[in-house]
Amino acid sequence: MRAILNARVLFWIGLVTFCVVWFYGLGARVLVPTDEGRYAEMAREMVATGNWITTRLNGIKYFEKPPLQVWMNALTFELFGLGEWQARLWTGLCGLFGVAAVAFTGKRLFGPSVGRNAALVLGSSVLWAMLGHINTLDMGLSAMMTLALCALLLAQRDDASATEQRNWMLWCWAGMALAVMSKGLIGIVLPGAVLFIYTFVARDWSIWKRLHIGAGLLVFFLITTPWFVLVSLDNPEFPHFFFIHEHLQRFTSKIHHRAGPLYYFLPILLLGMVPWLGVLVQGVLQGVRNVPGTFQPKKMLLVWAGFIFFFFSISSSKLPSYILPIFPALALLLACYLERVSQRVLLLNAALLTALGIAGLALLQRVPLLANTPFELPLYQAYLPCIAVAAAIAACGGAFAMLLTRRHTTAAIAVTAFAGFLAGQCLMLGHDPLGRYAAGYALVAAVKAELTPQTRMYAVQRYEQSLPFYLQRTTKLVAHADELEFGLQQQPELWIPELDDFVTQWRAEPGKAIAIIRPDVYLDLQQLGLPMRVIGADPRRVIVTNQLQP
Repeated sequence: MRAILNARVLFWIGLVTFCVVWFYGLGARVLVPTDEGRYAEMAREMVATGNWITTRLNGIKYFEKPPLQVWMNALTFELFGLGEWQARLWTGLCGLFGVAAVAFTGKRLFGPSVGRNAALVLGSSVLWAMLGHINTLDMGLSAMMTLALCALLLAQRDDASATEQRNWMLWCWAGMALAVMSKGLIGIVLPGAVLFIYTFVARDWSIWKRLHIGAGLLVFFLITTPWFVLVSLDNPEFPHFFFIHEHLQRFTSKIHHRAGPLYYFLPILLLGMVPWLGVLVQGVLQGVRNVPGTFQPKKMLLVWAGFIFFFFSISSSKLPSYILPIFPALALLLACYLERVSQRVLLLNAALLTALGIAGLALLQRVPLLANTPFELPLYQAYLPCIAVAAAIAACGGAFAMLLTRRHTTAAIAVTAFAGFLAGQCLMLGHDPLGRYAAGYALVAAVKAELTPQTRMYAVQRYEQSLPFYLQRTTKLVAHADELEFGLQQQPELWIPELDDFVTQWRAEPGKAIAIIRPDVYLDLQQLGLPMRVIGADPRRVIVTNQLQP
């Protein structure tokens, strides 16, 4: 009895600690460009304008993605005000939802220990835990796709009643709809392709009779149709840009300049699965084996992870976060394996974590070599203590897990998970000095001191993604359309295409103006004798005003 009570106490201590660290991390860092600043600013502008249909960035129409995350960020700003944790709250909750979903699904399908281990694996996987603290779309997409996957698994299990099957399938359709509203058509294309492949791999032809397609499509279109119709009515240019440019051309061409080799995602997967590298291959191979019954859940998980990984690997557009939706499926597969893992394999997994920690400590002094300018050197040096702590946690946690492996397998798994999670969070927190530099945050106070309600702001041959949010001001772009090219084609009056035209307008400004300028361009403008007073500068930007006297 005392052992049971101790186990429960340790469980609740661990859960509370995990949640405290998770939520603390949401507000502990400045919003870093590009994604974090972009989606926070879009939500701020949505609240400021009251327009929840036409999404805008820097006051310009921005239709690259559907609005679910912007809506959620805007709602958070309405409720709690502007800030870092508010901007990350949706992604943080989505990350926790994924952990809870795999725990619940694993328990219902495979038993309590699998559910617990699935939560430990997913919550501690470096990529999942890190992206749960970054305001980017891929965590929201992954959470909604996890809803679709877990609901499908629960609906199709052999012992599901007719009512359970119908209700869970409707949740699956709702998950796909919300995934579409998060990031576009991949929210239904990827699960649909997985279903087709699973049908042939598992020879489960009858699954198509259990999908409740009619009611499911009704739920799907009730969720997705209203916004697509309303935004198309307000913006006739939207359908072609969104469906052709942002989907077909993004996948089949290098139009977004995000190409990479076929193996691009392999190192990301390996690093992202830390601290579970030692059981990754064995866990994935779980899905190959047949199990008694009509529905093959492990095959579904394997097809889900394998196809999505393959899909993005052959795509012409690649970013590290794209493969995030495969992590819940991998967590469930690995949790099934951990239920019967041998001491030798668990020992190897813990030893790998220890080795990674020792390697981090050994390479610590090489981190400052990553600095590209003298300005960055102290920023990397400031990062060293957190890297050292993260490496020490990994090394000590792995070593402790190795000691526990022989007699306390469950405790060894938990220690491995917490060591991996805490090490990853230390790395995130320590990055803040570099993030502040990337965002230009050190210059915010100086710019705010010069701002008046009538001050016009320009961004000259660069576009800042985070400063507009912190300054609560949009900027007029000059000679640099960046990702806003499509919106500027619709409203060309919102920017200045040529630098010479900016020079003319700057000289003729009737009131106070501020410009954020690329440093080399600032030197060119200085040679032209343009009236400018520097109010802030770093190697990435120079900020000036046209009023020569403070």
